[in-house]
Amino acid sequence: MPISLLIAAILVLLLVISWRWIDSWLSFRGERVVTCPENERPAGVRLDAVHAAAEWFAGRRPLRLNACSRWPELAGCGQECPREIERSPENCLVRNIVAQWYAGKSCAWCGTPIGAISWGPSQPALIRADKDSVEWKQVPANLLLETLEAAVPICFPCHMANRLVREHPELATPRDRPPK
Repeated sequence: MPISLLIAAILVLLLVISWRWIDSWLSFRGERVVTCPENERPAGVRLDAVHAAAEWFAGRRPLRLNACSRWPELAGCGQECPREIERSPENCLVRNIVAQWYAGKSCAWCGTPIGAISWGPSQPALIRADKDSVEWKQVPANLLLETLEAAVPICFPCHMANRLVREHPELATPRDRPPK
Protein backbone atom coordinates (compact mmCIF):
# COMPACT_ATOMS: atom_id res chain seq x y z
CA MET A 1 0.00 0.00 0.00
CA PRO A 2 1.45 3.37 -0.96
CA ILE A 3 2.30 5.66 1.94
CA SER A 4 0.13 8.49 0.56
CA LEU A 5 -2.95 6.21 0.63
CA LEU A 6 -2.18 5.24 4.23
CA ILE A 7 -1.82 8.91 5.22
CA ALA A 8 -5.11 9.75 3.45
CA ALA A 9 -6.89 6.91 5.30
CA ILE A 10 -5.51 8.11 8.64
CA LEU A 11 -6.60 11.68 7.88
CA VAL A 12 -10.11 10.53 6.96
CA LEU A 13 -10.31 8.48 10.16
CA LEU A 14 -9.14 11.47 12.23
CA LEU A 15 -11.67 13.69 10.48
CA VAL A 16 -14.53 11.28 11.24
CA ILE A 17 -13.43 10.94 14.88
CA SER A 18 -13.11 14.71 15.22
CA TRP A 19 -16.51 15.27 13.65
CA ARG A 20 -18.21 12.79 16.01
CA TRP A 21 -16.47 14.28 19.05
CA ILE A 22 -17.42 17.86 18.07
CA ASP A 23 -21.01 16.78 17.39
CA SER A 24 -21.14 15.15 20.83
CA TRP A 25 -19.62 18.23 22.48
CA LEU A 26 -22.18 20.48 20.79
CA SER A 27 -25.05 18.35 22.11
CA PHE A 28 -23.81 18.61 25.72
CA ARG A 29 -23.17 22.37 25.83
CA GLY A 30 -25.64 25.05 26.76
CA GLU A 31 -27.50 26.10 29.86
CA ARG A 32 -30.30 23.87 31.09
CA VAL A 33 -33.15 24.10 33.58
CA VAL A 34 -33.55 21.12 35.90
CA THR A 35 -35.46 20.43 39.09
CA CYS A 36 -33.04 20.42 41.99
CA PRO A 37 -33.54 17.16 43.94
CA GLU A 38 -32.70 18.94 47.20
CA ASN A 39 -35.52 21.53 47.17
CA GLU A 40 -37.66 20.55 44.14
CA ARG A 41 -37.19 24.04 42.62
CA PRO A 42 -35.80 24.99 39.19
CA ALA A 43 -32.03 25.33 38.97
CA GLY A 44 -29.89 26.54 36.10
CA VAL A 45 -27.04 24.16 35.28
CA ARG A 46 -24.30 23.67 32.73
CA LEU A 47 -22.77 20.32 31.94
CA ASP A 48 -19.05 19.79 31.65
CA ALA A 49 -19.36 19.37 27.86
CA VAL A 50 -15.72 18.45 27.25
CA HIS A 51 -15.86 15.68 29.87
CA ALA A 52 -19.26 14.47 28.63
CA ALA A 53 -18.07 14.31 25.01
CA ALA A 54 -14.91 12.43 26.00
CA GLU A 55 -16.91 9.95 28.11
CA TRP A 56 -19.48 9.49 25.34
CA PHE A 57 -16.66 8.83 22.90
CA ALA A 58 -15.31 6.17 25.27
CA GLY A 59 -18.73 4.51 25.34
CA ARG A 60 -19.81 5.78 28.76
CA ARG A 61 -22.50 8.35 29.53
CA PRO A 62 -21.67 9.82 32.95
CA LEU A 63 -22.60 13.48 33.03
CA ARG A 64 -21.29 15.95 35.57
CA LEU A 65 -22.04 19.58 36.18
CA ASN A 66 -19.71 22.43 35.39
CA ALA A 67 -21.93 25.12 36.98
CA CYS A 68 -25.16 25.38 38.95
CA SER A 69 -27.23 28.35 40.08
CA ARG A 70 -27.28 26.84 43.60
CA TRP A 71 -23.50 26.90 43.90
CA PRO A 72 -21.31 27.75 45.81
CA GLU A 73 -23.52 27.08 48.85
CA LEU A 74 -24.46 23.58 47.56
CA ALA A 75 -21.28 22.82 45.63
CA GLY A 76 -20.78 19.55 47.48
CA CYS A 77 -24.15 18.11 46.47
CA GLY A 78 -24.55 14.62 45.04
CA GLN A 79 -25.18 15.99 41.52
CA GLU A 80 -28.25 13.84 40.96
CA CYS A 81 -29.78 16.33 38.50
CA PRO A 82 -27.78 15.09 35.46
CA ARG A 83 -30.08 12.04 35.51
CA GLU A 84 -32.93 14.37 34.56
CA ILE A 85 -30.83 15.66 31.67
CA GLU A 86 -30.10 12.09 30.55
CA ARG A 87 -33.84 11.31 30.49
CA SER A 88 -34.76 14.40 28.46
CA PRO A 89 -31.71 16.27 27.18
CA GLU A 90 -33.55 18.44 24.67
CA ASN A 91 -36.50 19.42 26.88
CA CYS A 92 -34.37 21.02 29.60
CA LEU A 93 -32.13 23.02 27.25
CA VAL A 94 -32.85 26.73 27.74
CA ARG A 95 -32.79 27.48 24.00
CA ASN A 96 -35.46 24.84 23.38
CA ILE A 97 -37.63 26.03 26.28
CA VAL A 98 -37.46 29.58 24.94
CA ALA A 99 -38.19 28.48 21.34
CA GLN A 100 -41.25 26.52 22.51
CA TRP A 101 -42.48 29.51 24.50
CA TYR A 102 -42.25 31.83 21.46
CA ALA A 103 -43.89 29.28 19.12
CA GLY A 104 -47.09 30.65 17.62
CA LYS A 105 -46.88 33.95 19.51
CA SER A 106 -46.94 37.52 18.21
CA CYS A 107 -45.26 40.68 19.45
CA ALA A 108 -47.26 42.29 22.26
CA TRP A 109 -46.52 45.77 20.85
CA CYS A 110 -46.82 45.59 17.08
CA GLY A 111 -48.61 42.26 16.59
CA THR A 112 -45.99 40.86 14.21
CA PRO A 113 -45.75 37.06 14.47
CA ILE A 114 -42.50 36.07 16.17
CA GLY A 115 -41.92 33.12 13.80
CA ALA A 116 -38.89 30.85 13.89
CA ILE A 117 -36.18 32.03 16.28
CA SER A 118 -32.91 33.11 14.71
CA TRP A 119 -30.21 32.44 17.29
CA GLY A 120 -28.11 35.28 15.97
CA PRO A 121 -27.91 38.82 17.31
CA SER A 122 -31.51 39.85 16.52
CA GLN A 123 -33.53 37.65 18.85
CA PRO A 124 -36.97 38.45 20.19
CA ALA A 125 -37.23 39.57 23.80
CA LEU A 126 -39.91 39.53 26.45
CA ILE A 127 -41.77 42.00 28.61
CA ARG A 128 -41.61 40.92 32.24
CA ALA A 129 -44.37 41.41 34.77
CA ASP A 130 -42.65 44.67 35.84
CA LYS A 131 -43.28 45.98 32.26
CA ASP A 132 -39.56 46.07 31.45
CA SER A 133 -38.45 44.52 28.16
CA VAL A 134 -35.38 42.31 28.44
CA GLU A 135 -33.60 39.80 26.27
CA TRP A 136 -34.32 36.26 27.38
CA LYS A 137 -30.57 35.72 27.91
CA GLN A 138 -30.75 38.26 30.75
CA VAL A 139 -33.12 36.01 32.70
CA PRO A 140 -31.24 33.59 34.97
CA ALA A 141 -32.03 29.98 34.08
CA ASN A 142 -33.32 29.18 37.55
CA LEU A 143 -35.93 31.99 37.14
CA LEU A 144 -36.71 31.32 33.48
CA LEU A 145 -39.87 29.23 33.89
CA GLU A 146 -41.56 31.58 36.37
CA THR A 147 -40.50 34.63 34.33
CA LEU A 148 -41.96 33.16 31.15
CA GLU A 149 -45.25 32.43 32.94
CA ALA A 150 -45.81 36.13 33.62
CA ALA A 151 -44.14 37.58 30.51
CA VAL A 152 -45.33 38.46 27.02
CA PRO A 153 -43.21 38.26 23.85
CA ILE A 154 -41.87 41.30 22.06
CA CYS A 155 -40.11 41.33 18.68
CA PHE A 156 -36.54 42.53 18.32
CA PRO A 157 -37.33 45.92 16.69
CA CYS A 158 -39.89 46.78 19.39
CA HIS A 159 -37.49 45.66 22.12
CA MET A 160 -34.75 47.87 20.68
CA ALA A 161 -37.15 50.84 20.44
CA ASN A 162 -38.19 50.33 24.07
CA ARG A 163 -34.56 50.01 25.10
CA LEU A 164 -33.67 53.22 23.26
CA VAL A 165 -36.47 55.12 25.01
CA ARG A 166 -35.45 53.66 28.38
CA GLU A 167 -31.69 54.23 28.06
CA HIS A 168 -31.65 57.43 25.97
CA PRO A 169 -34.94 59.28 26.44
CA GLU A 170 -33.36 62.44 25.04
CA LEU A 171 -32.93 60.72 21.65
CA ALA A 172 -36.34 59.12 21.20
CA THR A 173 -40.02 59.77 21.51
CA PRO A 174 -41.72 57.03 23.51
CA ARG A 175 -44.59 55.09 22.02
CA ASP A 176 -47.28 55.12 24.63
CA ARG A 177 -48.71 51.80 23.60
CA PRO A 178 -49.03 49.52 26.62
CA PRO A 179 -48.34 45.83 26.13
CA LYS A 180 -51.43 43.81 25.20
